[in-house]
Amino acid sequence: MLFLLCVLAENALAKSAANWSVQYEPAKVVNGSPVLFRVTAPKTASSLTGSWLGHEFEFSFDQDRKKWFALAGAGQDTKPGSYPLELHAKTSAEQTISCYKKIPIKQQKYPRVQLTVPGKYTAPSPEEQQLIAQDKKTKEEIFHTVSAERAWQGSFVPPSDAPISEIFGIQRVFNGTVQSTHQGLDFRVPSGTPVLAVNRGRILLARQLFFEGGFVVIDHGQGLLTLYLHMSEFSVKEGDVVKKGQKIGLSGGTGRATGPHLHLAVRWQGVYLNPETLLEMRLP
Repeated sequence: MLFLLCVLAENALAKSAANWSVQYEPAKVVNGSPVLFRVTAPKTASSLTGSWLGHEFEFSFDQDRKKWFALAGAGQDTKPGSYPLELHAKTSAEQTISCYKKIPIKQQKYPRVQLTVPGKYTAPSPEEQQLIAQDKKTKEEIFHTVSAERAWQGSFVPPSDAPISEIFGIQRVFNGTVQSTHQGLDFRVPSGTPVLAVNRGRILLARQLFFEGGFVVIDHGQGLLTLYLHMSEFSVKEGDVVKKGQKIGLSGGTGRATGPHLHLAVRWQGVYLNPETLLEMRLP
C-alpha cells in the first residue's frame, strides 16, 4: 500500500490545518483495477466525498482504524497517466476542506485467445436477434441501478473454491471473426457446483439471457455490482437480500460458453473491474 500526503488546498483552514493522509491499494494501479482509498482528514469530519476519473463516490468511516475508506476503480480503457483524486470533507463546524492528489495508473497489457462456440452466438437468427435486443434493454435498466447505501461488508470471498481458468481482460476472438473482451474471471467448475454470493447485497436479476445463460446480478451498494453467468439453476429470486457466502444457485454451461464454468464479473459505476484484484483485497 502506498502512503501519500496531500496538503489542504482550499479556504481559510489551509493556514492552520495539518496535512491529509491518503493511502491506496493496490500499490500499482492499472487499467481495469479496483482501488481501495483510505483517508485521514486533518480535521474531524462528518462526511467525506471523492471524485476520480469522472466518478463521484462517498466514503465510509472505519471506526477501528479511524480512517475513511471507499472503493473506486479505473476502467479497462483508461490510458496510462496521473489522474487527480479530489476529496471534500465537511467538518463538525460545517466547513468544507479539500484535498487534491494525482494517482498514477500504469498500463496492463492483456493477451488474446481464439475460441469456438456454436454458430448462433456469432451469427444469430432474426428471432435470436430480437432476444438479444430484449436482453440488452433488460441489462441497461439493471445496470442503471445505483443504491446509495453501502451493502457490502468486509472483504469479498470467492464464489467457488475452484481454480481460475481464464483471467480478466483477455481479448477473445470467437470463431475467427467476432472479438470481445473478457470482462470477468472464469472458475473451472463442473455443472451443478454451488455458486456463492461474494458479499452482502440485493438480487437485482436472476434470469436466463441469450449470451449470459443463467444470469444473476447482485447490487452491493454505491454503484458496485457483481455478475454471475452461465448458471444452471437459481436459489434466489429478484429482490432477495443475500449474505456473504450464501448459495445463490448452481454453475452450468448455459449461454455463450465453451463448456461448464462460472464467470464472475465486477461492475462499478458502469465500468468493469478485475474481480481477482477485488478478491485479494482486505477490506474494512
